[in-house]
Amino acid sequence: MMNRLARHDEPIVAIATAPGRGAVGIVRVSGKGLAGLTGRLCGRLPKAREASYGPFLDAAGEAIDHGLAIFFPAPHSFTGEDVLELQAHGGPVVLQLLLARCLAAAQEPDPDTGRPLLAGLRVAAPGEFTERAFLNDKIDLAQAEAIADLIDASTEAAARSASRSLSGEFSREIQALLDALVHLRMLVEATLDFPEEEIDFLQKADAQGKLERLTAQLAVVMRRAQQGALLREGIKVVIAGQPNAGKSSLLNALAGAELAIVTPVAGTTRDVVQQTIQIEGVPLHVLDTAGLRVSDDEVERIGIARAWGHIETADAVLLLHDLTRLDAPAYQAEEDRITRELNRKLPKTVPVIDVWNKCDAAPDAVVPDGVRLSARNGEGLDALRRQLLQVAGWQAAPEGVFIARERHVQALRRVQDHLAHATGHLAAQAQMLDILAEELRLAQNALSEITGVFTSDDLLGVIFSSFCIGK
Repeated sequence: MMNRLARHDEPIVAIATAPGRGAVGIVRVSGKGLAGLTGRLCGRLPKAREASYGPFLDAAGEAIDHGLAIFFPAPHSFTGEDVLELQAHGGPVVLQLLLARCLAAAQEPDPDTGRPLLAGLRVAAPGEFTERAFLNDKIDLAQAEAIADLIDASTEAAARSASRSLSGEFSREIQALLDALVHLRMLVEATLDFPEEEIDFLQKADAQGKLERLTAQLAVVMRRAQQGALLREGIKVVIAGQPNAGKSSLLNALAGAELAIVTPVAGTTRDVVQQTIQIEGVPLHVLDTAGLRVSDDEVERIGIARAWGHIETADAVLLLHDLTRLDAPAYQAEEDRITRELNRKLPKTVPVIDVWNKCDAAPDAVVPDGVRLSARNGEGLDALRRQLLQVAGWQAAPEGVFIARERHVQALRRVQDHLAHATGHLAAQAQMLDILAEELRLAQNALSEITGVFTSDDLLGVIFSSFCIGK
C-alpha cells in the first residue's frame, strides 16, 4: 500500500467498463492537468461537464472511433482531479486502441513547453480511481467500500442498502457518534487539565447521562450495521444428514430449480453443490453435501470428508432426518453417531436445525422439536425459511438498513467495549479520570477507522485492491 500511496500523484488511465463486447465502453483518465492530453485526443477541449460528440484521434489525426467525451476539471470530479471519460463503442479492440492511444499521446511533446503532455501516465491499479476519491476527500472510506458493495450486491435489498451507505447515511451515523464522543472527551480532558477548580465539570455537564445516551445510540447503530453486514455477507448454510434423507431435494426446493441430481441410489451426491438463495433479501449460501455414513468407496469417502469440512465452517446446519426410517435400528444408530460427531466438531454458537423430511410419506410420525417438511411437495418450506432468518439474526426491514462490512461491526464492538470500561471508570471519577480519558480516546480511534479518518495504510491496501480495474 505504501507504494500505491507514494504514486497517488501520478496520472492514471483504465478501461472502466467490464471486459467483453457491449454497446458502450468507457476509457477513463484521471490526473492533474489533462487539458493538453484531452485536446490531443479529441482535437479540442470540450466544455466542462458537457458530453461532446466527435472523433477520438490516433497519432496521425485519423479517427479511432467516434463517441462522447466528457471533461471534468478538478476539483469537481469523482476523484477530485481532472477526469476525462471517453465513451466509445464497446468492442474490446476499440477500447484497447483508445487505452494505448492515451498512453502514447501522454508522452508526446507539448508544443509550448516541449515537455510530455502528461508525463508518467500509467494504467490504474484495481480500485485506484475510488482510492483517489477517498484520498482527495471526495468520499470517506465507508462510502468507498459501498461502491464495491453496490457493484457486488447479490440481492435487491443489498443493492438498496449499499446505495444508502454510498449516499453517506452510514457515515452520518458514525459522525454523530464521533461528535458526541469528542464532546465527552472534552469534558473529561477539562477536568484533568484544571484539577484545582472546585467545580465538578463532569457532574455539572451530566457526563454520566451523556455517556449513557452515547452507549444507547451506539447500540442502535450496531444493530443496523449487523443487519447490513448480514445483507452483504449472508450466511453459510450446510445441509447434512444420512444418504437418501432428501438433502438434494431440499436444496432444489429452496432454490426453486433442479440443481442437484436426485435418485433413490444412496451416495448419489459425492461432492458439494452450492447455491445462493435469498429470503427477504438476505443471501443464504446453501450447500448440499454427501450423505454422512461409513463407506468403503474411496470417492464417496472423499466426498464425506469434504462434507464434514464444510459443516465445521458453517454458520448454520440443517440436519436432515428421514421420517420413513425412524424405526430402523441401523438408521437410528447412525443418527446417534452423526449427532455425537456434530456436538464434538461444532462450536456451541453454530445453530443446528433439525429438519424432519418426507412428512408426506409419514404423516403420522411423531418427532421432537424441529421443522417438519416435505421437500417433494413444499410443505413446511416457509417455516424453514422463517427459522433460517431467525438463526441468521435478521430483524430489521431492508428499507431501514445501510450496508456494512464485518470490519465495521468489529470496530463498533471495540467501541462498545471501551465505552463499557469508561462507564465503570466514570463512576470512580477523580481516581480513574486518566484511564477514563484513555478509554474514550481508544473508542474514538475505533470509530474513526470506519470512515478512514484514523486507519492504517495496510487496511487501505486490502480494501482498494479488491475493487475492479477502472473503478
